[in-house]
Amino acid sequence: MEFILMAALVLVASGVGTMTGFGTSTIMVPVLVPILGLPTTLLFVGIIHWFGNVWKIILFRQALRWRLILLFAATGVPTTILASWLVPQAPEAILSRVLAVLLIAYVAFIFYKPEFELTTRPRTTLIGGAVYGLGAGIFGIGGAIRSAFLSAYNLPKEVFIATAGAIGFAIDTARVSIYLSATTLPDWLGWGMLVFVPISLLGAKLAQRIVHHLPQTRFRQMVAIFLFLIGIYLLISP
Repeated sequence: MEFILMAALVLVASGVGTMTGFGTSTIMVPVLVPILGLPTTLLFVGIIHWFGNVWKIILFRQALRWRLILLFAATGVPTTILASWLVPQAPEAILSRVLAVLLIAYVAFIFYKPEFELTTRPRTTLIGGAVYGLGAGIFGIGGAIRSAFLSAYNLPKEVFIATAGAIGFAIDTARVSIYLSATTLPDWLGWGMLVFVPISLLGAKLAQRIVHHLPQTRFRQMVAIFLFLIGIYLLISP
């Protein structure tokens, strides 16, 4: 039963993570930490998250825009590191609530001004990457912030997902390498990867079909709704 429930969690999280560009960790970590503990959870979810980004890149490879990805990452990665070093250690609860308010306000603005979008000119993209990096470094929740900024560009849905996957892949590769050097998975989870990884691909494939039939305007609204839900969760969580 434990194995089946884990497989179901991976399926749902992978589907949501593919459609929104974030969400895999947000769904899985709160569920698994009380059961597996933080180090094991971070490693397990990190591996599933890494494969999720691989599936995004493969399934939406025709939509990859490497110039956009490189420009966004060029300022996003260094500013993430810089913010992590320089920002004073504020209480986590306060940072979570500040981010919650920002996400909720952004979603409200998007629904009020549905035609709003940023251009993907080099300067705008470099600035957007820098702001994303600062936000991720300060608040520690990169996926939701990345999706918020990418949605502001109103990218075609396939480009949005492929870009989120490519940026996430670079960050997750370094992150999972660190986790692997610090801990190991229990045997049942290690062997379970032979099942969980294909199930994560199944979740991504199901999400691909849903996205394919979803109009562009509805796709942006769907991402906004998930950002709103994350904002509410951060606002009310301890």
